[in-house]
Amino acid sequence: MAWRRRSDTTSDTTEESGRAPEPEPGPPAVALTIDALGRKCPIPIIMLADQIGSVPLNAVVAVLADDPAAFTDVPAWCRLKSHHHVGSYVLPQGGWAIHVRRNY
Repeated sequence: MAWRRRSDTTSDTTEESGRAPEPEPGPPAVALTIDALGRKCPIPIIMLADQIGSVPLNAVVAVLADDPAAFTDVPAWCRLKSHHHVGSYVLPQGGWAIHVRRNY
């Protein structure tokens, strides 16, 4: 599966410094994937809240979602529940893989 990290920043400081751009790191290893494609928020969050306790501490859960609300709501849920939003990655077929690290 091809991953592309969604970034809100477009500046490239490497052009200014003259250095070659460093390769972008890939997503972390995923312990559990929750397929919420085709489901409207808050279902992806409910599925995440229900299953995040089934992975070890510091493990990453990937939530696959294509509802635009999930793109912002899952990271907001992470802040609310003190889990870590690792990143959101654009899926080739549309939607995102939203990675969450379990903190407790």
